Amino acid sequence: MQRYFIKFSYDGTNYHGWQIQPNGISVQEVLEKALSTLLRTKISVTGAGRTDAGVHARTMIAHFDGQEGIDCKQLSYKLNRLLPRDVAVTAVFAVDSELHARFSATSRTYHYYIHHGRNPFLKAYSCEMPYALDYERMNEAASYLVGERDFKCFCKAGGDNKTTICNLTEARWERCRTELSIYDNAAEAEEWCFVITANRFLRNMVRAVVGTLIEVGRGRISLDEFRKIVDSGTRSDAGESMPGNALFLWNVEYPSV
Repeated sequence: MQRYFIKFSYDGTNYHGWQIQPNGISVQEVLEKALSTLLRTKISVTGAGRTDAGVHARTMIAHFDGQEGIDCKQLSYKLNRLLPRDVAVTAVFAVDSELHARFSATSRTYHYYIHHGRNPFLKAYSCEMPYALDYERMNEAASYLVGERDFKCFCKAGGDNKTTICNLTEARWERCRTELSIYDNAAEAEEWCFVITANRFLRNMVRAVVGTLIEVGRGRISLDEFRKIVDSGTRSDAGESMPGNALFLWNVEYPSV
């Protein structure tokens, strides 16, 4: 048997997340169905992460085990002919049998997008903010997240994590004004992206981090309070979980891919 990696992207709007579940269609389900049809045998795939309902992936990696000698270029082409239009495969390639899509990943990066000012072209993939935010203050708070620590305060209850310790290597807000702006005044059309990278993430963690940082930006949580929440708080102490439509799994890194 040969192990293969699939690199692909998806719009999560119509899916109940990555992982197969009984109450709705998932990205994993449609990918396994397409692979099983093309390879004429039941195929199971393992993804690099478990995005929630409505969350997107610019870059997702999954692996499956199949017969040696699969024409990867042809398989990639045929998958894109068979898969729904909101899923796009960019590459299929053979890897070492020890490489695991989830456990071999060294880092994952997420982007969360928000914008100020009503814009019909951004609403599907960005969260509209109806109030001003202090991004300098939010970045000061975000810098406190960098490093290895226990992030249980940002973990959704009911997760199956064996540990809530993660190692964050970056967490910052940056401006990301796009050409989809409908405003001539740049101040009205502020667009921002929260970039966060870690070796692993907990269930619902990124959206909880963003929600808490927004509370800091609104002046409803002080920097000292934010640090206390991170150090010893519970999920109920942190901010609300932000909508999933503005969240993207942006990249996944491996030691030898």
